[in-house]
Amino acid sequence: MERIIGPVTRGLRTPIINQGDDLEKIVVDTVLQASKQEGYEVGDRDIVAVTESVVARAQGNYATIDAIGKDVAEKFKESTVGVIFPILSRNRFAICLKGIAKGAKKVVLMLSYPSDEVGNHLMDLDILDAKGVNPWTDVLTEKEFRDLFGYNKHTFTGVDYVAYYKSLVEAYGVECEVIFSNNPVTILDHTKDVLTCDIHTRARTKRILKSKGANKVFGLDDLLTRSIEGNGYNEEFGLLGSNKATEDKVKLFPRKGQAVVDHIQEEILKKTGKTVEVLIYGDGAFKDPVGKIWELADPVVSPAFTKGLEGTPNELKIKYLADNNFADLSGKALKDAISKHIENKAPDLKGAMEAQGTTPRRLTDLIGSLADLTSGSGDKGTPVVYIQGYFDNYTK
Repeated sequence: MERIIGPVTRGLRTPIINQGDDLEKIVVDTVLQASKQEGYEVGDRDIVAVTESVVARAQGNYATIDAIGKDVAEKFKESTVGVIFPILSRNRFAICLKGIAKGAKKVVLMLSYPSDEVGNHLMDLDILDAKGVNPWTDVLTEKEFRDLFGYNKHTFTGVDYVAYYKSLVEAYGVECEVIFSNNPVTILDHTKDVLTCDIHTRARTKRILKSKGANKVFGLDDLLTRSIEGNGYNEEFGLLGSNKATEDKVKLFPRKGQAVVDHIQEEILKKTGKTVEVLIYGDGAFKDPVGKIWELADPVVSPAFTKGLEGTPNELKIKYLADNNFADLSGKALKDAISKHIENKAPDLKGAMEAQGTTPRRLTDLIGSLADLTSGSGDKGTPVVYIQGYFDNYTK
């Protein structure tokens, strides 16, 4: 019988992962136990995806707000620090802000508007238009913002982030001035020492600030790139990719992920004779049409992956072939023609009309997003995702 099942994604439950656990053994054992329990075989080019959270937990890659504060104080010499373009997230930024406040003399908090970098909105766009405010040119003080837009709570979290972030800073006896602007240069009217907290635009922001006369410019990726008093760190991403562990501690993005994925691949090969692909994934890269949030608050979707996951898909659009190349065929003749066309497709379809509408993204971004949607961010308890048939096509 012809196989009618295409790609299959399974969330795999593991024990709760704690610091010091042998994560790689746990992942391998879980994959093999699941295959026996569910009655499927491990195959070449199957994919094992492991959430970054459990990798970092097993590594014990945590840092306190005291460590963050010490790093900020060392870099800025306890000056007035312009903290610009943070995302609006209790999980992602609130605890970091506590640490930043502990290392600053004063904080000038500059928020982008109408939304942060990943789509969390401070106000409704229609209201912005009705008020005649141009977010690309207009700079607002906190009072001007309140007079125009009042007190607004986030659609999903119910938090007024302007008041919340300001209260976090002031809780440490540090003065906090809040302004609103989308131009990074605005902060230089208040202080020449800047901590830029944007994620995907950070290189541009740093370049602009330095070219306009800033004194000290650092990003979240420059904080905790080394261990401070035994705390965790990340050489490449610093505080980027971190999230809340406790009220005074963050879990950082995992370190040395390449060794983790390579070892898992090697162990499964030893035990099954099959070469699976492995990646560590964080946030997926997709947008919520209701909350308008672009999910990717991590610096990358996948910080580590095996070599077989490099590149982008090279796929033909079946409906295009059916409507154009083989519009005069139907039934078995249509199926055979499309199958033959797929079998003989060019190794690089970039720019080909037959590939239009296929997803032009990196494999790791696509697969990591699939894994993130499968595992979710709550209580499913499936930090490992097993994917079969992802590289199949219509002919397989």
